[in-house]
Amino acid sequence: MQATILQKIVNDKAEYLIDRKQQQPLEGFIDAVVASNRHFYQALSSEQTVFILECKKASPSKGIIRQDFDPIQIAKIYQPYAATISVLTDEKYFQGSYEFLRLVSDTVHQPVLCKDFIIDPYQIYLARYYQADAILLMLSILDDQQYIALSELAHSLNMGVLTEVSSEEERARAVVLKAKVIGINNRDLRDLSIDLNRTKQLAPQLPKETIVISESGIHQHQQIRDLSHYANGFLIGSALMAQSNLDLALRQLILGENKVCGLTRPQDAKAALQAGAVYGGLIFAEHSPRNINIQQAQQIINAANLKYVGVFQNQSSAFISHTARTLSLAAVQLHGAEGEVYITELRKTLPENCQIWKAIDMSKEAFHVQAENVDRYLLDNGKGGTGQSFDWQLLEKQLLANVMLAGGLNEENCQQAAKYGCCGLDFNSGVESAPGIKSSHKLNKVFQLLRCYQ
Repeated sequence: MQATILQKIVNDKAEYLIDRKQQQPLEGFIDAVVASNRHFYQALSSEQTVFILECKKASPSKGIIRQDFDPIQIAKIYQPYAATISVLTDEKYFQGSYEFLRLVSDTVHQPVLCKDFIIDPYQIYLARYYQADAILLMLSILDDQQYIALSELAHSLNMGVLTEVSSEEERARAVVLKAKVIGINNRDLRDLSIDLNRTKQLAPQLPKETIVISESGIHQHQQIRDLSHYANGFLIGSALMAQSNLDLALRQLILGENKVCGLTRPQDAKAALQAGAVYGGLIFAEHSPRNINIQQAQQIINAANLKYVGVFQNQSSAFISHTARTLSLAAVQLHGAEGEVYITELRKTLPENCQIWKAIDMSKEAFHVQAENVDRYLLDNGKGGTGQSFDWQLLEKQLLANVMLAGGLNEENCQQAAKYGCCGLDFNSGVESAPGIKSSHKLNKVFQLLRCYQ
């Protein structure tokens, strides 16, 4: 928002408040305003990275972001992942509503943040009346006296305050104002540009006890891993609201695009999904102890809404193509001696939206192959299924955005593996109680560990 646009929003807000106060006078509801009993500051005071997840229908920069906007449904999906849920209440520019606060508050147990351009005490009473437990105060639109008055009122109602800064000058003011939770907006409010380095520049200059939240422009798991060294948490809205499958988007963003391979039972697919996996691996390679047929695969697929990857080894392209079409596979993973000519021919026979993944035996060759028709590489030790890791130092200084890391991954080494920056990890024997039998305890454990980014 250019300074003029931001000023226009604030001017429009002042006009809006004149009308709103006439429609809903403060004296008509102030007696019903009671202090919050949900603790915003406590919710964000975790050793683990925290997420403020946002319900947002539209924005000035993007227009409508989520057509089927249902705050109750969104809040239910957010609940397992969010420390706090943010709700846009600005009507004109974000198509928000104060009513959404109550809907979300009635759905979840977490504190609810009222996200608006707050310039008047009336807005705080209104937010609390509609069950908000915290408010956003933007230093870009408030002077120090306004900020002090508004934050003191919020605290008198046991509401938390997220203090937003987007420049060095505002950061310095926030420190003097003793803001407990500071949101660093990576969006330049003058030209809408995003610069994630703003968090890296401003966060180290904040007092140690400050809870730092990085806001705007975060849409990839690796960005979260990178910025988690600077911020205690993240406020994320547009990147999630734009996705039709919200739960899938959350797993990809918070945990990465991880796969549980060698699924042989429907209950194991359910456990993998519950733990946080994005992909499920179905092995059709004939010599694997986890080999299954198409009928078994269909039962597994029906049990859990994962993206499924078929694993093949030196099999005919006709069989692979038939299997991919029958099961609507997200990808086929090739674990044999399939060369570029084979892969090019296979590409022609596969459904357009089915990716080709190629496994590389890192015990034999260094990873440098970039074939035209390969969407993703899976780096493994041997031909897969060995339960052994390869030398991960081979990954250093590599571009790994389209690489999955496999081979002997378990609760002992998954955190170290995640630090290399691959797009996902591929678990198999390390999360089993016996070959082909996944352990829900081990699955939950590795995904809990992946949620700790440090």
